[in-house]
Amino acid sequence: MLKVGLTGGIATGKTVVSNILKELGCYVLEADKLAHEFYKPKTKIWEKIVNHFGKGILNPDLTINRAKLANIVFNNDKERNFLNNLIHPLVIEEEKKIFKKIEKEGKYQIFITEAALIVEAGLVSSFDRLIVVYCDEETQLERLIERNNIERENAIRRIKSQFPLKEKLKYADYIIDTSGTLRETVEQTERVFRFLLQDYYLLKGGSKNE
Repeated sequence: MLKVGLTGGIATGKTVVSNILKELGCYVLEADKLAHEFYKPKTKIWEKIVNHFGKGILNPDLTINRAKLANIVFNNDKERNFLNNLIHPLVIEEEKKIFKKIEKEGKYQIFITEAALIVEAGLVSSFDRLIVVYCDEETQLERLIERNNIERENAIRRIKSQFPLKEKLKYADYIIDTSGTLRETVEQTERVFRFLLQDYYLLKGGSKNE
């Protein structure tokens, strides 16, 4: 399979793009959902998170209130790094296992991992191709305010806490700009999908000639 990373900033439209690629026939692994599995109550990781951040981040049913946790880590680099260093190695290891399993089944040509921190975690070289989802700053800000129902200043802090989106673009093999209409996003994504198919066949042909 062609192994593709799909990344971008918060509220830039990564999930929209990944859903389109899924409909086009790609296998899509959402790293964020994978990470949620490690937040389940009474697991070792859950215990480490609660011991570090305190029981104030818990819901009545003992699940982690991700909004409360997000408010902490988005406003504190040290706390964000602690959480990332705890969760990311587990997600990466699980992603590798899933990739091997899906590749063995032989049903898909393109395997896509949707993850926000591919560039920051130094994982670009782990993928055959990297897609960066992008939109203009004001659109990103408005989407985040509406999606998370937060104040503008809070939204600005969250965006600024992340690796600059313009820097991520430097690592991209393909860029999808979601600033426009959904139709325009779909058209760009379909175009990128066609390029990925070409990349897959080139990769497949290259392996045969080796």
